[in-house]
Amino acid sequence: MTIETKLADMGITLPTVAPAVGAYISGVRSGNLLFVSGQLPSHGGRILISGKVGQEVILEHARDAARLCAINALAAVKDHVGSLEKIKQIVRLEVFVNSAPGFTEQPKVANGASKLLHEIFGSVGRHARLTVGVVELPLNAAVELAMIVEIKSDYSAHD
Repeated sequence: MTIETKLADMGITLPTVAPAVGAYISGVRSGNLLFVSGQLPSHGGRILISGKVGQEVILEHARDAARLCAINALAAVKDHVGSLEKIKQIVRLEVFVNSAPGFTEQPKVANGASKLLHEIFGSVGRHARLTVGVVELPLNAAVELAMIVEIKSDYSAHD
């Protein structure tokens, strides 16, 4: 089963990559590594889950936000290399949680993304991870996620 088929079976459609809201691009490839810029829990140009986690946003919705960020990151990967089949390994996730004072369950938030990637890719989706609580995020997003992906060496951009 292809990754695209698996996503469809899971009811996941990758969105069009949103244009950057600053002076950067959605990802940069260096050798076989693709560094995906920070992704927000957005769809159609709109932040879907915003606010402080542990205050306006409950843990379950924050996990959903992390999951949506991961979906947006996968869309950026596909945009850069043409197919998710070219992924050799999800190397690292960096998850930033817009945390209310006293909120300390950032790893549980990040699990929304980590579990999704493992479900989609199996062992290829297992990764190292950094999860931190922050005071603010762009556009008051509840979560932001960056990803590093290893691309199979026998593929170039848009084969």
